[in-house]
Amino acid sequence: MDRREFLGATAGIGVALAYPADILGSNLPSDLTRLSASQLSAAIRQRHVSCVEVMRAYLQRIHRYNPVYNAIVSMVDDDTLLAWAVLADEALRKDQYWGWMHGMPHAVKDLSDAAGLPTSQGSPIFADTRAEQDDYMISRIRNEGAIFIGKTNTPEFGMGSQSYNPVFGATGSAYDPNLTAGGSSGGAACGLGTRMLPVADGGDLMGSLRNPGAFNNIIGFRPTQGRVPGGDDGDLFYQKMATGGPLGRNCEDTVRLLYSISGYNPAQPLSLRDELPAPGSFKPAKLAGMKIGWMADYDGYLPFEPGVLGLCEASLVMLEKNGAIIEPCKPDFDMDRLWRTWLTLRHWTRHGMRELYDDPDTLSQLKPEVVWEIEGSFNTSAGQVYKAGITRSDWYREVHRLLAEFDLLVLPTAQVFPFSKDVHWPIEINGTKMDTYHRWMEVVIGGTLAGMPVCNVPAGFDENGRPMGLQIMGRFGDDQKVLEFAMSYEKVTGHLERRPVLREQSQSG
Repeated sequence: MDRREFLGATAGIGVALAYPADILGSNLPSDLTRLSASQLSAAIRQRHVSCVEVMRAYLQRIHRYNPVYNAIVSMVDDDTLLAWAVLADEALRKDQYWGWMHGMPHAVKDLSDAAGLPTSQGSPIFADTRAEQDDYMISRIRNEGAIFIGKTNTPEFGMGSQSYNPVFGATGSAYDPNLTAGGSSGGAACGLGTRMLPVADGGDLMGSLRNPGAFNNIIGFRPTQGRVPGGDDGDLFYQKMATGGPLGRNCEDTVRLLYSISGYNPAQPLSLRDELPAPGSFKPAKLAGMKIGWMADYDGYLPFEPGVLGLCEASLVMLEKNGAIIEPCKPDFDMDRLWRTWLTLRHWTRHGMRELYDDPDTLSQLKPEVVWEIEGSFNTSAGQVYKAGITRSDWYREVHRLLAEFDLLVLPTAQVFPFSKDVHWPIEINGTKMDTYHRWMEVVIGGTLAGMPVCNVPAGFDENGRPMGLQIMGRFGDDQKVLEFAMSYEKVTGHLERRPVLREQSQSG
């Protein structure tokens, strides 16, 4: 089944078609932004709504709430966007259907290039840089018919799980704009949580799709390494820890975007050659009898803010009530060895920024954490990198062994709840000092270093209304299995149904 056939076969799905014409009246903008991306796609495809109506609805919402949350940056002007929406409607009238995102507004993470838009990377050094062509993953989104309205905010060079930078400032959580949205895909996740975007793209090196997903009560999926290929520039073989991936308001939307951006790229020798099945074939997993390994805090190794583990365990109880088998699970591994491996490989991948460090003009514009990362690469030896590769392989083998015993592995997505966006990073967790700017996110490195698919699913909220998430990890290549489990989890927990009470400019503070 090709793309056009698939879209035709699934055109009848979605709540959009359950909205009769009289509902889509004077209150149209508000109603449209409530639709999921899948529902909105169906409504556009069947011409129940126009692309112009959709664009107006989202622009109205963005202008109302983005000044408080600061999720979307480098916005294209309204008149241009509405003109592009007119072209999308004209194409539909001529039976020219571009793809499942036809005419839908989309903002690209500000670490990726989208032709004609700035790519600041959150750095004043590149604030005026305008992309001449799309990055590989972004080109696939454009080919699905999306209209690029701007970029989503990110930390400087994507470093740190807190989306603040000197170019655009900090992004707030959808559930409290005074708290951080996480990072580095913080703007993308907040844009989804506030419903200023239908669906969003991101990338993940150290939890950058997962942590913002947790802090904004949405789905964030890190695919199997090689599932979403990069472009044909840079190192094609060794420095493979980061990957692009989707974020969605629900699992269905996440699957649809993953399907769009995944697929073999012959210019990438390590990209996977197997293809994901079409989104319509994804079905919620049968929970009865599924054996889930609960890794928790690695038997006391990781510190957690009080309340995080209990909240996650409460969601696991809901799975047990639906027949899943939850058992404690501890890797037979020296977790400090894994952390030291992470530091080595992280520093190594930043050596390519040496040119910015050597130039006094650009060095003065780098935040201290970026400088620390680059300097850490100077004394990283070939021997250290070699040993780190062996440790990473040993870790993969251990996780692979556990996944022969369990269907899936589960652990918290973050070690702390969302904190003040005025704080760059937590300096301690429950009395344990953090010795680096990213040590507070150590819980995510296991998924990265194993290269396996990991999905953040919401775990609920604490007594202060702060969201948290769970990481679901599966075997290498088992992206569908992980996402189908997440679909069942979404249904039995209902956490995604809790929507934030949004604040406008006059209410912020």
